[in-house]
Amino acid sequence: MATDPYAAPRARVADLPAAAAEGQFIPEGQTVAAARGWTWWTEAWALFRLQPGTWILVIVVFLAISIAIGIIPFLGSIAGYVLGPIFAGGLMLGCHELARGGELRVGHLFAGFQDPLPRLALVGVAYLLMFLVAFVIAFAVAGAGLGLGWLVGMGGARTAGISTMTILLAALVALALMIPAAMAIWFAPVLVVLNDFTVGDALKTSFSVSLKNFVPFLVYGAAFLGLGILASIPVMLGWFVLGPTIVASVYTAYRDIFYAE
Repeated sequence: MATDPYAAPRARVADLPAAAAEGQFIPEGQTVAAARGWTWWTEAWALFRLQPGTWILVIVVFLAISIAIGIIPFLGSIAGYVLGPIFAGGLMLGCHELARGGELRVGHLFAGFQDPLPRLALVGVAYLLMFLVAFVIAFAVAGAGLGLGWLVGMGGARTAGISTMTILLAALVALALMIPAAMAIWFAPVLVVLNDFTVGDALKTSFSVSLKNFVPFLVYGAAFLGLGILASIPVMLGWFVLGPTIVASVYTAYRDIFYAE
């Protein structure tokens, strides 16, 4: 396991036994019970409650950076894909330190720009390439459908109907292709920064463990939908709490899947 660059006093975290315990690392991961998809949220919430102010500040800083990057035409979108895993890797180091009784710092957001930078950046490049492949295939599907609509008739209603169905089909194709991409990316940054995985191994392992834990992830996703609705009710302000909890849930899921109790 890679050494955490942030040294802080250790303290016992009584309500995080699963996350804080070192345990035995399982390189290929393990399949966990479906109910664990909800437990990832409860353990993530416990991590958030340890330093809520710092967590919210981290999210505010990250949002400010994301907005600044996003306003750059074209390059901003590319940079977002590449930088995402770098920031995620740093936050995973922060979660690890916090779960072990240490302190989360805003500086953890930038910890990925140190030693693991090249590999985390390559994870981002891989994600960008997967997105581009999905976009090209979806665009091809849409183009083929629109061409068919032009061939079958000049009637406006008929052509418009085919066009609408084609756009929906293209969107579904893009979504279907991006789900495996998300599975490959989900645990990749944490495997790089905490377990010194290569980029290829991190992507393959993340995909394989996500696939064999498909049911727990369904539970996790259903919980996310409900929590997302609740977070959106107070003028979206709940996302300042849900956002950090999502980040922490990636770490708690990682600990659950990759470590034996």
